[in-house]
Order: sequence, then structure tokens, then C-alpha cells
Amino acid sequence: MDLDKLVFNVAAFVAGLFVLEFGADKFVDHTATVARRLGVSQTLVALLTAGAEWEELAVVIAAVAQKKPSLALGNVIGSTVSNILGAFSLGLLFTSRPITFDRSSRVYSALLLVLTTAVVPILWFAKGPTANKIAGALLVAAFVLYAVSVGVAIYKGALAPPEGSDSDSADSDSEDGDDGVSDRSRDSENPRPAHPNGHAPTETSALLPPPKHPHSRPRPHPRSLVYHILQLALGFAALSLSGYILSHTAIAITTSLHLSGTVFGITILSFATTLPEKLVAVVSARRGYGGIVVANTAGSNVFLLTLCLGVVGLSGGEGMAGGVVPFELAVTWVSAALFCAIVYGNLGRWAGAALLAAYVAFIVLEFTLFRRQGGRY
Repeated sequence: MDLDKLVFNVAAFVAGLFVLEFGADKFVDHTATVARRLGVSQTLVALLTAGAEWEELAVVIAAVAQKKPSLALGNVIGSTVSNILGAFSLGLLFTSRPITFDRSSRVYSALLLVLTTAVVPILWFAKGPTANKIAGALLVAAFVLYAVSVGVAIYKGALAPPEGSDSDSADSDSEDGDDGVSDRSRDSENPRPAHPNGHAPTETSALLPPPKHPHSRPRPHPRSLVYHILQLALGFAALSLSGYILSHTAIAITTSLHLSGTVFGITILSFATTLPEKLVAVVSARRGYGGIVVANTAGSNVFLLTLCLGVVGLSGGEGMAGGVVPFELAVTWVSAALFCAIVYGNLGRWAGAALLAAYVAFIVLEFTLFRRQGGRY
């Protein structure tokens, strides 16, 4: 083993994660802003920004472009498991009060279970370039159908929109102050007297400029549409660059450690790329937003199992038969089943602790009992 080469690739992998997060923030924030400026439906904006795994898609496309479908497949499967056993479990553990999941949460969790039940057999039986391309096309079509149907349901009020996203930063063209509260609302909460001594203004005092509100701040000027389009392009470029860096360094690390690309993608790569989801789950749960935790988890996994997995299938070659084993498929389905059961049963912290323990056991088994080289046992 070349230790210097391994250390360099690990450092480059970590740097790629920072570029990935930067690109995802830029892309999500400015996609939403550009869509609003152009009058695109808010429902579509919610579906594009909340739970959409654009960073995972960037890694998948980069891995497929480098003829490493096993790494792409491992990242998809590992991220699917990590979103439930890792991120959702942390949300349950760090909740500030008992979570009561609403009807929309139950619909999202049931939808994810149905989708996972349909995808698992495809992952096992779709072998060969032709079968992979057919399966990939069906999964991409399923994503389009999902986006349209959920968008219509949200528009009609049958479902709550999937709030929360990979980026929680404020919109850069907000007309409010820096802290998100407008000066007008501050004035309504703290009305200033007509005169410093509390009396009505005299003729002389009326000519003087009104006293400055102690909390008032200058309102930022809205940015132009061209600015947001350029920022969106910058985010897309950063996503593409990070996908290239992460896939290249992941291949080098797996070669140095004599691991298969699937194992690395399922464990280390998927854990690292789902860190934003874990942060969103913890913050949302601490604020008592159980619906956001569920929508973020379910929306992310639907995106992974349809669009991202569809891209892997359309690449042909090994495609979706690129090294997955029954153990990983079983964990993928059981995770979705437990997620649905917890939402329907309104289970709390103990369920989160059980899921987190299961995730640790899954990672340990991947590196020990189910460790493979070159995609085999």
C-alpha cells in the first residue's frame, strides 16, 4: 500500500465533500429564486429543492461516466439506508417533544415502502445491458410520474409540501432585513411615539427628521435575475467538479484498501454525502417539525431510487447488477418497512435508538462479514 497516495486521496475526498456542499447550497438556493422570478409553480420549486438529492445525482453521473457503476450503485443503496437508519434515527433521538406524524407523513412513508418493494426485485433480476436500460427508463419515468402526481396533490391541498431542503439558508433576494424580519413589522410591534417626550409633534418638531429606530437596518437591494442565473450555474459547476473529485478519489481509495466500489459507496461515500440530511433531521426535530423529518427522508429516498438509480440503469453494462448482495437488498427493504411502521405507530426516541444501532451494525457487517473485493463476496 502506498501510504502517501492513500493520504492524498483521503484529503482530496474530504475537500471534495466541501465543494459538494457548497455546490448543493448554491444550486438549491438559486434554483428556487430563479423559478420564483420566472413565475414557476411553488409546488415545483418545493419538489426541486426539498428532498432532492442533487449532490448524490452528481456523484452518480460522475461515477457512471468513469465506467464505475458499482460505485454509483453503492452510493445510491448506501444513501437510501443512511437516510433512514442514520438521519431519520437522529431526528427521533433529538426531538424536543413527542412527534405526532400527520396524514401527509403517513402517505410519504407508505409511498416509499411501495416503491422500495418494487425496486428491490429490479435490482436483483435486472442483469445485462438491455434489461438495465429498460429498468432505468422505467425508473426515470416513475420519477416524472411521482413529481407530477405529488405536485398535483400538493396543489389541491391533499398533501403538505415536502418542506425543508438540503440548504436552509435564507433567500438572497429577500426584501426583509438580515434577520428575516421587516422593519415595518418591527415598527408595528414597537410603535415609536410621535415625539421623544411622548407628546404630539409641534410645528417645529414636524420639520425635523423622524428619530431612527434602534433596530432598523437598511434593506438589501434585490439581486438581478442574471445574478441568480450565474450563481445557479456556479452551483452546477461546483456539483459537477465535486462529483468528479469524489468518484476519482473513491476509486483510488478502494484500490488502495482492496475494497469493492460497492462497499465503499455503501459505507463511507454514502455516509459523507448524506451529512446534510442528518443535519436537517436534527434541526427539524429539535424544533418539533416531525413532518419535515419524514418528508426530507422519504423525498430523498424516492429521488435516489427513481432518478439516481434510473441513471445507473441507463448506463448499461453492469448497471444495477453491479455487486449488490441479498444482505444489502434486505436491509434496504427492511429500513423502508421500519420507517413506515414508526411513522404509522408514532414511535419515539427508543425507535430512533434502535435504528441507529442497526445502522452501526450494518456498517460493521459491510466491512467484516460481507466485505468483498471487485464486487464479489
